[in-house]
Amino acid sequence: MENPVKIILKKGKEQSVKRLHPWIFSGAIRKIYGSPSEGDIVEVFSDLDEYLATGHYQIGSISVRIFSFDRGEPDFAFWSAKIEKAYRLRQQLQLAGNSQTNVYRLVNAEGDELPGLIIDYYNGIAVMQMHSIGMYRIREQLSEILTRLYGNHLYAVYDKSESTIPRKAGLEVKNDFLLGDQHLATVTENGCTFRVDVKEGQKTGFFIDQRDNRNLLSAYCRGKEVLNVFSYTGGFSVYAARNHASLVHSVDSSAPAIELTDKNMALNDIPSGVHQSFCTDAFSYLREIKDRYDLIILDPPAFAKHNDALKNALQAYKRINQAAIEQLRPGGILFTFSCSQVVSRENFRKSVFAAAANARRSVAILHQLTQAPDHPVSIFHPEGEYLKGLVLYIA
Repeated sequence: MENPVKIILKKGKEQSVKRLHPWIFSGAIRKIYGSPSEGDIVEVFSDLDEYLATGHYQIGSISVRIFSFDRGEPDFAFWSAKIEKAYRLRQQLQLAGNSQTNVYRLVNAEGDELPGLIIDYYNGIAVMQMHSIGMYRIREQLSEILTRLYGNHLYAVYDKSESTIPRKAGLEVKNDFLLGDQHLATVTENGCTFRVDVKEGQKTGFFIDQRDNRNLLSAYCRGKEVLNVFSYTGGFSVYAARNHASLVHSVDSSAPAIELTDKNMALNDIPSGVHQSFCTDAFSYLREIKDRYDLIILDPPAFAKHNDALKNALQAYKRINQAAIEQLRPGGILFTFSCSQVVSRENFRKSVFAAAANARRSVAILHQLTQAPDHPVSIFHPEGEYLKGLVLYIA
């Protein structure tokens, strides 16, 4: 690292950095010595010229994503140590090397002190998503680190950053393999089997963050008639069917997702009479199912990705939850989620409260849920807690 650009903060703005928050906002900067390009490594100093942190510069409201609060050379050994630390945590979580679960998140951005970087492992295929140009620039190094880490347990590394890389940098980013070319994986999660297409699937291919919540669902399914709304490739549906639900229906507006749901059911030897899928609009389907189901799962896509969409998103959560609460049989169970980062846990709960009040049903909270522990949240960066969930009993 040769003479990194020096960024000086305004007086008092160093406090959040000293509390180890990994972002520097543009409004906190007093002066920049030099003209950094998007992705350049910069050093951050207080107004008294005290070194604070090192990170990647970017254009926008978040000007620096901090990857180290200690001065040093961010070389190959530095990044290797970071990823090896993340791997050791997954070993402690009994994920790495687990024959019953061979799909997990290896790196969760700020949660693993690697802001701007996501790495998911799919039984031999690693999928990387970069959310910063700084991380994108070292993608070849990251691929080499993964190859050394996994050895013969890794046969493909796929860079899936086309939709996540900041556009202001002006780079023409295309999804591509950095190692191998295998894009289909058969993975095992808590003994359930899934076919994952890392190229065509949403996010990195599968919603790994719901693993523990799918497992919790298992305890509520025996003898129940279950509806999985926004089912994607049928993760919750497979768990329900394997855990003795009497009937499982999957609803999604994506024909390819429904097709993969049916394939996943076959992979798990689910009898044809137990499961049926419907390619249709979720809101429309929910309006026509009065007293048909004992248990409903609502796991919609992010209704709000930015603060300017928050109000409409909260209304959408209220509408979809009200429909489900109104339609559930007495004594029914609702698993409901929001994966919108800008929707706080409190706001989500308020939307569900309003839905229950409008439906005029007696509703009790049984569980409050979040993402699986291989999606850790830094205590210094609470913004990383994006997945919120509630399990409700509807009398």
